[in-house]
Amino acid sequence: MIFRQLFDSVSGTYSYLLASRAGGEALILDPVLEKADRYCKLLQELDLRLVKAVDTHLHADHVTGLGELRDRTQCITIMGEQSKADVVSMRVSDGDRVTIEGLCLEAMYTPGHTDDSYSYLMGDRVFTGDTLLIRGTGRTDFQNGSARAQYDSIFNRLLKLPEETMVFPAHDYKGDTVSTIGEEKRYNPRLQVKSIDDYVELMNNLNLPNPKLMDVVVPANMHVGLHQDELAKEGLALNARDAIASLGRPDILLVDLRESAERAKHGTLAGAMHAPYPQICATLQPGGMLREVAAATGRRVVFFCAFGERSAMAVAAAKKAGLANTAHIEGGIDAWKKAGGPVVMG
Repeated sequence: MIFRQLFDSVSGTYSYLLASRAGGEALILDPVLEKADRYCKLLQELDLRLVKAVDTHLHADHVTGLGELRDRTQCITIMGEQSKADVVSMRVSDGDRVTIEGLCLEAMYTPGHTDDSYSYLMGDRVFTGDTLLIRGTGRTDFQNGSARAQYDSIFNRLLKLPEETMVFPAHDYKGDTVSTIGEEKRYNPRLQVKSIDDYVELMNNLNLPNPKLMDVVVPANMHVGLHQDELAKEGLALNARDAIASLGRPDILLVDLRESAERAKHGTLAGAMHAPYPQICATLQPGGMLREVAAATGRRVVFFCAFGERSAMAVAAAKKAGLANTAHIEGGIDAWKKAGGPVVMG
């Protein structure tokens, strides 16, 4: 496995680059905007293709690199379903799995630092975001934080993991890089409390100053979504109501870009072909499945996904590949459902 722990000294942020092999798919956790050049250079050096970028929560001390990495690599952006971010490609809930070739991370909803905080468990290690730090815990006094919720997340979720599980947090300010669940149980001063009320009292009396750039960073991190307006102006987008009205038309081929787990959980559209987004470029090349189907049938390919990001990028990829007769559903299946469109489960 390829594993790189990367550090931003300005914000004290750790980002993690993961891949199962050289030349394969890669995932990055908690990227920092100012480090995007470094990430892309490392991806090139290690011969990796970034397919997913994940934020453990809406950060308040640095601008996320999700949007920049999406624009540079066309990767899928991921956050928890509780996030206030305007648009990400995929939203996960507790127990969902984030997969790339050869690796699987289990999403654990661990609120407290913020109401959208997630940890990600992968085999012998857990990426705890700002929920559990090395010899500390994330503050709980803004962004709908809750010391009670954090106590439950830590004591009833994270500390139930095997003691040898390695802890990789999103921040450290003392130079520590890794700990274990067992170490934190024994030596983390904030965890040596006798009750939830003791923990709440401790956290409510930290009296920490707000992060220096919080008033700028939080709004920026809430607006990372890919702008889909231009595709609509070019006639390459269908709003949800128009898409619903076109359901069943013989001249349209609906293409679902989501992963199998998303389709099973949220349903799909009747008659839609399944072509997962990470393989989209291959399917659009000469000889690729979508290109051949479109050429053979003359049908217009209409992509859709969860919220419209992947489908917008697919339209751009199709244009680049010389396949002009495409469009996407603005807002994805989320907008489709909100407009009353029917879905097929199973």
